[in-house]
Amino acid sequence: MKLKVCGMKYVENIEQVAALEPDYLGFIFYEKSKRNFEGIIPKIPKNIKKTGVFVNEYPEIVISLVEEYGLKALQLHGDETPSYIENIKKHLPKVEIIKVFGIKDSFDFSKLTPYESVVDYFLFDTKGKERGGNGVVFNWQVLSGYSSEKPFFLSGGIGLDESSVLTAFFKRDVSKKCVAIDVNSKFEIEPGLKSISKLEEFKSNLSKI
Repeated sequence: MKLKVCGMKYVENIEQVAALEPDYLGFIFYEKSKRNFEGIIPKIPKNIKKTGVFVNEYPEIVISLVEEYGLKALQLHGDETPSYIENIKKHLPKVEIIKVFGIKDSFDFSKLTPYESVVDYFLFDTKGKERGGNGVVFNWQVLSGYSSEKPFFLSGGIGLDESSVLTAFFKRDVSKKCVAIDVNSKFEIEPGLKSISKLEEFKSNLSKI
C-alpha cells in the first residue's frame, strides 16, 4: 500500500517527511489554500514522486510548474475535463495524472467513464467546503459501487484513529482497486506543517495492512 503525504509547505518539514520515504509528496499550487506552496523544494529521494495539486489552473501554468519543480505527478482537484487532461498529457506524457472526485453519502460513478482513458488514477476525497483538507472521512461503503478497473487513492480526513478502520476496509472487496492512502490535515501541527511522529506511526501501521 502506497502512502501520499499532501499539503507540504516548509523546507525543513519537507526534508523530515521525505526521510520517512512516502511514495508521494504533495505540493498545493492553489492560492486559496492555506497550504499554498511557494518557494523551493529541497532535494528529496528520487523514489518519492513530487506531486503538484492544482484546481482549474491554466494548462500553461501547470506545465511551467511541472518543469520548474520536476513534478512527477499531477493531482487535479477542480472541474478539469477529459479534453483538458488530454491537452496536459500531450505536453507531459511521462507525468502521472490523478483526478480527484469528492464523495459524501453517495456518488454517480458513471461520471468517471469519460476520464478512464486519460488518467492514471482516481482519487476519492470527502466532498466539503474546501477543495481538500476538510479533515472529515466520507462513507467508504459508497465505493462498493466502483466497477472501474482504474486503481484509486483513498483520501479524506484519514488519521491515526482510522488505522483500525483501514485494516477492516482492506479486508473487503470494495478495497481491491485501492493502491494508495492520501493523508494531510489529520497529521498537521498547523496548516502545511506535519507531525513526524504521527506520520511515522501511521506509516508503520500501513505497512502491516
